[in-house]
Amino acid sequence: MFFFKKYHFKIIIILFTILSGCQLQDHNNTHGIAFLENRANKLLVNITNKNDVIKIIGYPQIKDNEGYDNWIYIERTLSKGKYHELGKHKLKDNNVLILEFNKYGILRSKEFLTKEQINKIKFSKSSTKNNFTQKSFVQSFLESVKQKMYGSRGR
Repeated sequence: MFFFKKYHFKIIIILFTILSGCQLQDHNNTHGIAFLENRANKLLVNITNKNDVIKIIGYPQIKDNEGYDNWIYIERTLSKGKYHELGKHKLKDNNVLILEFNKYGILRSKEFLTKEQINKIKFSKSSTKNNFTQKSFVQSFLESVKQKMYGSRGR
């Protein structure tokens, strides 16, 4: 380092601190169909058919076969938080596209829901009791015995 002078060393340190703080792009983790809104805009109601939808967007993540065919596409994008948030993932986009087809396979309606619209949906607070998933007496007894046997291992 005998060929560096003092001001060269200061410039290198200043450049290093500036460039280390720069972030060129946000790291986004996308699950589902990327750029779903742009692809949904290409779909035309009463003109587009199922084959066109598969070419533009791809196969649906969720299909409903009751009455009319409903296809559901999901896009979820997570990004890293800032330094003061300790890099926790933040939900950037949570989009849902619901396509409804008629019996001939022509797009009857499309509905694009954003994160804000999904948050406004009201869900029922009541729950249904299911007798089929309840454990039998023998099963619950064996689970309690198993818990007592293996519970002392952690101590």
